[in-house]
Amino acid sequence: MVARDAELAGYEGARVHFQHLSCAASAEAVAAAKAHGWRVSAEVTPHHLLLTDEAVRGMNTSMKMHPPLTGEDDRAALVQALREGTIDCVATDHAPHAREEKEVPFEQAPMGTTGLETAFAALYTGLVLTGALELGVLVQRMGEGAALFGLEPASIARDRPAELVLVDLEEQWTAGEHGWRSRSENCCFSGRRLQGRIQLTLAAGRLVHRDRALALAGA
Repeated sequence: MVARDAELAGYEGARVHFQHLSCAASAEAVAAAKAHGWRVSAEVTPHHLLLTDEAVRGMNTSMKMHPPLTGEDDRAALVQALREGTIDCVATDHAPHAREEKEVPFEQAPMGTTGLETAFAALYTGLVLTGALELGVLVQRMGEGAALFGLEPASIARDRPAELVLVDLEEQWTAGEHGWRSRSENCCFSGRRLQGRIQLTLAAGRLVHRDRALALAGA
């Protein structure tokens, strides 16, 4: 489907963005399209970069998402495509569900996992600390999505509203151990030990997130 739609975009001179790539064949199709000079871009999720279909064996409904998790060869190919820039950016595909929606047999559960609260830490732990991706590349890929849609990317400049994220790269924590900011708990990384935690986020000059520990410390 990715190859077909890329060819159609090339034929029509159209612009197409592919969401949530999940396999090597899709990454290869995007690479081929870009080599032709076609106007295509693509994104990938943290769960497709870090998890495989082995995670589904336990029938945990938080592992049920669309597109589904695939094999290790596909996962590794997606990481390589992100590193090389074939895949332009990371998107969480954050899909919250009420607890009762997910607490059903696997085949009856809706698709989707949350990801906003764990995206950076999961990728930093699973890709940067293992040497699969440089920190600068991860930061770049997590921040480049806006430009693809004609939106001004975040920047640090004099006389501009602050667009900043404060990260503690040394802090280790267990995802979900002390609950979630989201009212939904269907996170595929729940219970996983992670390193690197977002402490504070400023967007358009406004404080939009402050970690509980930072708030308790009076910072």
